[in-house]
Amino acid sequence: MLAESVYRSEDVPTADRFDCWRTLVGQTHAPVELVSDHQEDFAVFQRTVSLGAVSVWPASFQPVVFRRTPQLIRESDPEGLHLTLPLKGMLHVSRERDDASYGPYSLNVLRTSHPFEIRAVEGADGLHTGVGLEVPAALLPIPSRRLDRLTGLRLPAGEGFGALLAQLLTQLANGTHAYQPADGPRLETVVVDLLSALLAHVLDAEPLLPPATHQQALVLRIRAFVQGHLHDPQLTPPVIAAAHHISTSYLHRLFQREEETVAAWIRRQRLQRARRDLADPAQRATPVHAIAARWGFPRAADFTRAFRTAYGIPPKEYRRQARRTTE
Repeated sequence: MLAESVYRSEDVPTADRFDCWRTLVGQTHAPVELVSDHQEDFAVFQRTVSLGAVSVWPASFQPVVFRRTPQLIRESDPEGLHLTLPLKGMLHVSRERDDASYGPYSLNVLRTSHPFEIRAVEGADGLHTGVGLEVPAALLPIPSRRLDRLTGLRLPAGEGFGALLAQLLTQLANGTHAYQPADGPRLETVVVDLLSALLAHVLDAEPLLPPATHQQALVLRIRAFVQGHLHDPQLTPPVIAAAHHISTSYLHRLFQREEETVAAWIRRQRLQRARRDLADPAQRATPVHAIAARWGFPRAADFTRAFRTAYGIPPKEYRRQARRTTE
């Protein structure tokens, strides 16, 4: 599990809840004014996940207005980028000469060096839920004058690097139990590379990205593509390379820095998903060969051999053992 802290309003005396969260937001993001019609008995739950210099903070809270004023900027400016991914409810954002609204799974980015106002509107459960991302601008290979052009721009969250970044933030919001503390710096690199690639695309600044960032972003896109096509038995390195307009040899060079080859990684991903389905009580009636075909193994014998090699037992025996542990 990654290093993280948790704030629950119910753990704090009623009269102190809003002020305590105001202080926490100022430490996590940057000092802001907070106003809410619910501050007499404010409800909020926030996790702050530290990846190093980058932090991610999933939170659910009652409707509130955040204001970053010129005076607060003069008093304290971490010179960072604040990105918000709403999950439930709306964000209405005013900044300089621009007003915009953002619904669930849209990306909004702000600079702490510029004034803004965010009005967070609740979802159906009475709370606004979203994920905040804080990244020091110094970590991004994009000049400050280019970042100033972000005002008024919408970041695409449904495709490309925006979709990958939104997927990662949503995954971290759902929990970090799959990660070890040592994974924090690696995830920080992934987040910065994805955000850099996304902003460079939006700002037409791709030439400013260093080669390592280009390559890491491409690897992340390839991994997402593979995971979305694991069911296809024709998913091979040449097919993957063609889909990303690169040569097969360059694809293999990209994965030389990874822990395993492209083919080995694809096989492991397929086997992991098949093993998950074999252990799922809801899929007991699904034949083993059907699960194998679902994850890109059209030949049952090939699947049995690969599964035994990876896990030491054949898939049918694994399913029997998994069934006994759940009964």
